[in-house]
Amino acid sequence: MRHQNRLLAALSEADGALLGPHLEAIDLPLGHVLVEPAAEIPYAIFIDTGLCSMVSTLDQGGRIEVGLVGRDGMATPALLLGTDTIPYQLFMQVAGHGHRIAVPALRDAVKASASLRTLFLRYVQTFLVQVAQTAIANAGAPAEERLARWLLMYHDRQDGDDLSVTHEFLSIMLGVRRPTVTVAIHTLEGAGLIRARRGRIRVLSRARLEEAAGQTYGPAETEYERLIGPLRRSEDSPA
Repeated sequence: MRHQNRLLAALSEADGALLGPHLEAIDLPLGHVLVEPAAEIPYAIFIDTGLCSMVSTLDQGGRIEVGLVGRDGMATPALLLGTDTIPYQLFMQVAGHGHRIAVPALRDAVKASASLRTLFLRYVQTFLVQVAQTAIANAGAPAEERLARWLLMYHDRQDGDDLSVTHEFLSIMLGVRRPTVTVAIHTLEGAGLIRARRGRIRVLSRARLEEAAGQTYGPAETEYERLIGPLRRSEDSPA
């Protein structure tokens, strides 16, 4: 079976046979909550299509994205470190499909295979670098750079150049108010990097979008390619 999920696709035949019987295909509708803060996590979820956000709720009532998972990996990498809860909410911001596996079955497979354990821990490393890059971007990068980075991360995790996203979601993803999102979109659109329509953004120039993101984009993606493989398929031609 050829998986769309990059992490499952990277499994050896033997490791695939360990996990395969326990994987259950699931729908992942828009807004579906995968994990609530401090609640026990029953399943590890591998996303084939769609996009999942890990979000922190701030004391003043706002929310900000701290991690992003799509077909690159597993929606709950903390499970690989032996914990059953996290202090964040995970929800689907782009609808899709995936596979889930009960946590005991996942851990039994990891215990049984050193190669599976190594691959999954490599994924944890790439996710930690992504979270660190998000913190760096949020600490001082202008909104248009952070928007460019986020659009590139979304683009990496889906086929084609049309990205389904609203201003409301982007304000959560970037941790800014909606008017700031609007200005950032207009800036990138005015430079000819994207085309924005209601609820949708089209990437017009992938290369120039990477330039606009500056140093906020790249380290996590390079680490993923080094440890696991390409985020995008070779036929996913950049705009």
